[in-house]
Amino acid sequence: MFLFAINSANGAFDPLILLLLALLLDIGIGGIVNRWRLAWHPVNLIQQLTGWLDRKLNREHRPEMDRAMRGLLATLLLLAIAAGFAWAVSWATQNVPLMWIFETALILLLLDQRAVHARVRRAAQAITNNEPEKARLEIAPLTSGLSATMDVHAVGRAGIEGCGRALAAGVAGPVFWYVLFGFPGLLVFKLLSVMDMVVGHRTARHRAFGFTAARTHDILMYIPARLAGFLVTVASLFVPTANPKAAFGVMVRDASKYRSTNFGWPVAAMAGALGVSLGGSRANSDGAPWLGAGSARASGLDMRRGLYLFAVACLINGLGLAALVVLRLVDGSAG
Repeated sequence: MFLFAINSANGAFDPLILLLLALLLDIGIGGIVNRWRLAWHPVNLIQQLTGWLDRKLNREHRPEMDRAMRGLLATLLLLAIAAGFAWAVSWATQNVPLMWIFETALILLLLDQRAVHARVRRAAQAITNNEPEKARLEIAPLTSGLSATMDVHAVGRAGIEGCGRALAAGVAGPVFWYVLFGFPGLLVFKLLSVMDMVVGHRTARHRAFGFTAARTHDILMYIPARLAGFLVTVASLFVPTANPKAAFGVMVRDASKYRSTNFGWPVAAMAGALGVSLGGSRANSDGAPWLGAGSARASGLDMRRGLYLFAVACLINGLGLAALVVLRLVDGSAG
């Protein structure tokens, strides 16, 4: 792991131990801090900074090339701020007593295991209780505001797709980039994820300004998204109602059909493993292709099966990290 000389031989902690601790804490208390109500939450701060730069620099009367260059400068500015802050936190963790608690708390706030699991579980329960409006409200944050006119089957599909996307963007991605570059890698990845969400749209307003953030995020998501797809495939070996062979086959065949090719990997694997069709048209009937060859009439039971698969995939991800920690500790003691 390359940590810009942060993880010295005399350092207080192996950073991977902090990451493993944060993953374990997230299982128990993740999502308790409601980021929607806290202005100081890291994700909210990134959203506010991105929105402010968008309003100041992205004026619609300017030529597209000018807006693209301003978007490039805005992205570089936020990357520099995030990387500098994260490097300072990592250095302090290794050199200042008790700073490891602060870094662990930040990692915890930037993970997304339990929060998505809880939201999809509540939506599944609402569908089972014949409360479609409550299910739509629960799933709304995962659908970019498109849930209002969804029927219960569309809500079911959105919940399963949300689990697949969260596995890539909220679990595999943060872990992968933290393992490579420590907290700076994690914060830079999260920064670009949020920027992509805010300005990475292919609309007339953001096509040029958000180009750098969106394409850089696509690059950083390339490996984690595929890892997430394989995590789903391996997890389906341990889920009685899942089909690992179909998970792998549909993933390889249909991943590129999804709205985002990166997210298509875990979503297509979910579709194959559960025997459902995902993707397709949302409430706005956009004519998008389907992933998988099963039924598109996803139910609350299908959502709970998807949650089981998601939880097992997160467990496998955590076990892989734990194995890496043990190997590093053994290697360190032998050295």
